[in-house]
Amino acid sequence: MSGPGTLLAIDGDSLAHRAYHALPKSIRLNALVGFANFLVRLWDAEQPESVLVGWDSLETPTYRHEALPAYQSGRVFERSILDQLGMLPALVESFGFQIGKAGGYEADDFLAAAARAWPGPVVVATSDRDAFQLVSDRVTILQPVKGVTEIARIGPPEVRDRYGVAPEQVPDFIALRGDPSDKIPGAPGVGPKKAADVLKQHGSLAQALADGRFSQIAEELLLYRDIATMDAGAPLPALAATPPDWARAAEHARELGLGALEGRLRERV
Repeated sequence: MSGPGTLLAIDGDSLAHRAYHALPKSIRLNALVGFANFLVRLWDAEQPESVLVGWDSLETPTYRHEALPAYQSGRVFERSILDQLGMLPALVESFGFQIGKAGGYEADDFLAAAARAWPGPVVVATSDRDAFQLVSDRVTILQPVKGVTEIARIGPPEVRDRYGVAPEQVPDFIALRGDPSDKIPGAPGVGPKKAADVLKQHGSLAQALADGRFSQIAEELLLYRDIATMDAGAPLPALAATPPDWARAAEHARELGLGALEGRLRERV
């Protein structure tokens, strides 16, 4: 008897933003069109048993925002992408796929929860390198590298090649190096190479602090590590097989007035 098939876990917000910027804004609902096309390509390539798409809850701050007020500050999104982000979960559900979204959680957290809960192999599609912390012999990252047309597969060797640390050390690495995109300051004067060197020498941020490193900012670094750590306790739906419902997805595209997308989906029925 064969074991469970593959779970495809997708960072909805990450890929929606890439789709929005990859397609001309003259295309009506371009984020929905690009996201749907990418979703189909991913399904064709991976043939997953189950698909889950995680979403940020933009209207509710997370514990990260409360613990570090500067977290993700200064981000300004066009009204068009915000409107389309609100429409995308229903589009995903029309395919017969599952969604993860709840107040106080980010899309990343649902990816972590799904990777922990699924008993078989997992592929995680995201452009966020924070997700490298999920990588293992069972979990692979699919990282778009050119818009949404080219994909890099990231396993443990690729994480070590890129960061110089093991996947489980990635939150410690981020805490030390910082993350400008999320407004995580990191340790003063510590860049990627020094952060990797510290972890090679001490094994973990906690051990580096125990050994007397960074004593003046120890509490801050532990906070940054917590913020960089995905919350695998995010509330998931009961993960199950999700065979695609191309007919329902095509009908949903028709209701949205996306005739070309509808046609491509009806060809699959």
